[in-house]
Amino acid sequence: MMYNVIQSSWRFQFAAALIVGWLMMSCSVHAIDSLANQAPINYSKATPDDPVARLQKLINAGKLKLERDDKNGYLKAVLDALKISHSSQTLVFSKTSLQRDLIAPWRPRALYFNDDSYIGWVQGSDVLELASIDKKIGPVFYTLSQIDTDKPQFLRHTDNCLQCHEGSMTASVPGFMVRSVYPDASGMPMFSAGTFRTTDSSPFKERFGGWYVTGNHGSLRHMGNIVLRKKDDPEHLDLNKGANSNDLADYFDVSPYLRKTSDISALMVLTHQAQVHNLMTRAGYEVRVTMRDQAAMNKALKEKSDHVFDSTPRRISSACEPLIEAMLFYEEEPLTDKIDGNSDFAADFSKMGPKDKHGRSLRDLDLTKRLFKYPCSFLIYSEPFRALPREAQTQIYHRLFEILSGRDTSKEFSHLSPEDRKAIKEILSETIADLPEEWK
Repeated sequence: MMYNVIQSSWRFQFAAALIVGWLMMSCSVHAIDSLANQAPINYSKATPDDPVARLQKLINAGKLKLERDDKNGYLKAVLDALKISHSSQTLVFSKTSLQRDLIAPWRPRALYFNDDSYIGWVQGSDVLELASIDKKIGPVFYTLSQIDTDKPQFLRHTDNCLQCHEGSMTASVPGFMVRSVYPDASGMPMFSAGTFRTTDSSPFKERFGGWYVTGNHGSLRHMGNIVLRKKDDPEHLDLNKGANSNDLADYFDVSPYLRKTSDISALMVLTHQAQVHNLMTRAGYEVRVTMRDQAAMNKALKEKSDHVFDSTPRRISSACEPLIEAMLFYEEEPLTDKIDGNSDFAADFSKMGPKDKHGRSLRDLDLTKRLFKYPCSFLIYSEPFRALPREAQTQIYHRLFEILSGRDTSKEFSHLSPEDRKAIKEILSETIADLPEEWK
């Protein structure tokens, strides 16, 4: 907390004691334990304003009607309404989600995503699963009944979803995880063999266990497309069995699905996006709590409302630095061979822009040595990023300027060549209108 690092004095200690007492009285036990349910976040009680919540308002007002079909229920209608491409489809067959009883290697769960929403569809299920990013409270989790009705209702879930979606794998905030497991023939993870949280820095050979993966990746190997039999040794698993697969019909009946692919490039973008969303949520929470604490201290110590304690900038920096590192692909695992997806995902994703005057975009995929040609996250354009507290945005833009201008040459960013830094700085300068003055 802020008051652990401010100068020690009887006046400060008295004020700190008052504030601690106030926090304990005004927050439930769960709220103290969970950053999400502290003021001013109030995750469980907040009224969401995310793409799904806005979609519900349109439905309730009679301005939008979701069409249902017998094959996929409301899936296509919801994807269209949220502007999520079918090419983003990825398929996971491990029993690692709420509907695990319906999921198996012969009946995988389909996931679709764009910059701010995720949709899960399971064969035979009576609900769609959805998660959508609210610009202040982060991911909001919903289900949608597949029963035909004039005005479908998205049902928000908090505690039951957060049992899995809030913990060490999600930066201890409501969030997402791309998990790699050793699945048995039924899709059940063999937890005794270990599991991996997949991020940009994960060794490729530890990625995508329990997922289907399509596309070509040369000599690179992953854990996808493989189930373990009793005789298999996880430590000596033959990863060649699941490599460079382009026909999922070898594994299961693909006819119920919107696409016949689980594109490796989509999986890699999903991996990056999930990590950055979590750290973005975490940074937003921590900076809002920091500013809450500063306001409380100023009031208790009868300081001016704009007084800044020495610890405040340090707390803001500490909250934002992990996000900055993830946005700039710190410790990204280099690719040792070329990756080619086998769907339209790469083209659909890249054309969304924005682009600078040279036609360059942060969405330009590389897929030869790394994921993106210009390693700075495209989520810098997203609504949740634009809605981060002013103090967080100021810190992030300042740090980006230090790094991209070459002032910061620390080892964390040594993977960025001078050419990388120059290109990213030029792209951001031309595609973000309200950059701080130092950028100009």
